[in-house]
Amino acid sequence: MTTEVTLEAGAPFGAAPPAAITTRGLTKRFRGGQVAVDAIDLHVPRGAVYGFLGPNGSGKTTTIRMLLGLITPTEGTFEMPPLTTVGALVEGPAFYPYLSGEANLLRFDAADPSAPPRTAGARAAEALERVGLAAAAGKRYRAYSLGMRQRLAIAAALMRPRRLLVLDEPTNGLDPQGTREVRALVKEVAADGATVFVSSHLLAEVEQMCTHAGIMSSGKLVAEGTIASLSGGRAARIRVDTPDLGEAARVLTGLGLPDVRVGSDVTAELAGQAPERVNAELVGAGVAVRGLSVVRTSLEDVFVGLTGEGFDVDG
Repeated sequence: MTTEVTLEAGAPFGAAPPAAITTRGLTKRFRGGQVAVDAIDLHVPRGAVYGFLGPNGSGKTTTIRMLLGLITPTEGTFEMPPLTTVGALVEGPAFYPYLSGEANLLRFDAADPSAPPRTAGARAAEALERVGLAAAAGKRYRAYSLGMRQRLAIAAALMRPRRLLVLDEPTNGLDPQGTREVRALVKEVAADGATVFVSSHLLAEVEQMCTHAGIMSSGKLVAEGTIASLSGGRAARIRVDTPDLGEAARVLTGLGLPDVRVGSDVTAELAGQAPERVNAELVGAGVAVRGLSVVRTSLEDVFVGLTGEGFDVDG
């Protein structure tokens, strides 16, 4: 067994490594032989919003727990910023039910010996404001909804300046408005220069929020890259539903659209053309257009193609 952990303890706060997180052969094997994480090699670029995708049980949370030092890897190595510069929300929030949201943040902050006590109140107020809980700062935690609890946990992670923010299913239990707020918050944190590592089983969320992603299946990392590259870099295609198949194909070819295909409908690579212009040319040529759509390869298509299984798209 080889386990080596590098946390850049001597690196100054502003001197980030080439990657925010790097793992090599990271493995977790539990008693009985169950392999929860199987020799994964992650590369999370600095400043990225990285979506860690996979169905429940695919090894996402186990990986995060290893990175945060909550469990010990069986094999492999990893490198990441010092834990004092990492904020995290793992497996749901846990706070004192009889304390208010603000009091919980202050108690959380007091447990950190490196946190300056004189600025605790101001930092708690700022964190609550950032997650939209300023009006509920004095409300007891036990009266918080699940969505409010999720946001309070994110506020706790933002009490100090962070180089890396690790969020395990941060939109769990949130209504659509709460989900949009968390999405905006993640983008805001990344815009401030931090790297955000977001575990999720919701493809639509990752596509809207993230710049990069890794896809897990049965403990293995089956794909990793930018959102665009994970979609295979495939060009968008235009699909024309019409009874005039031959004439529609002729028009699309005349517009210079590559890879024109005729079947029950007519499709072609869009090649940067505006769909409305294509539609106007078709109608102008007398083609009876019953429907026109632009088809793009999604992360769901990629995942199903790689693993043969699907998972939640919308939640």
